[in-house]
Amino acid sequence: MEVDPKVRIARTGVLVSGILLSALATAAPSLAAQPAIIDGGNADSLHAAARMFAGGQEICSATIIAPDWILTARHCTQGANGQQISFHVGDLDQTKGTTVNATSVHEAPDSDIALVQIDQQVQTDYAPLGSEGDVKVGDQAEVYGWGATCTDKPEIECQSQLLKVAKVSVTSIDCPDGAAGVSVCANRGDGITAGGDSGGPMYAGGKQVGVASTSDRQSYTAYINITKYRDWISTTAGV
Repeated sequence: MEVDPKVRIARTGVLVSGILLSALATAAPSLAAQPAIIDGGNADSLHAAARMFAGGQEICSATIIAPDWILTARHCTQGANGQQISFHVGDLDQTKGTTVNATSVHEAPDSDIALVQIDQQVQTDYAPLGSEGDVKVGDQAEVYGWGATCTDKPEIECQSQLLKVAKVSVTSIDCPDGAAGVSVCANRGDGITAGGDSGGPMYAGGKQVGVASTSDRQSYTAYINITKYRDWISTTAGV
């Protein structure tokens, strides 16, 4: 069975029932196995990335955009199903770093992005958010996440311990293929996003321009184009 190109790329670690989780669990073994974001390589710096957990279970990726604000995907916060949301920050290894906890969650009304306020201020290099014009068709973008590195078994069984990065080629900056809202769509370069990379960043020209939303795990991915939603982000988090 082929994976629907619009299947979300998170919630592989959440122990809930439902069509989405079942689709991820049963579709993966039918895809051609790949050696190991799938392929790509290990990141050499954090690029403000944070690993998201729900009830202590790894679930998504995210970025720190201000001392006490983290940006991720809306379907990640919804996928927490009321469990405590937390993040590991400050280390490329998702099992290390400092744990910070969510105190409030703000979900965009018209796109697959969410802002999470946390219980302590994190001192780091925050993700520089892009503005309209910072991402263009033909750009080679970089995507980051701790998601699955396999297609031959359930994705929760092959979440990356270390932050990974892959290069992708931007094909559209206003495509509708994310879970909700306007997306930056891209084709596989040296790797592609998978389950657990949701909420993680896409960078173009040194600016964060996208939040991971969907992927077919093979050749195609869609990131919510955050340059279209800067007003909401600014109003909510002051960034």
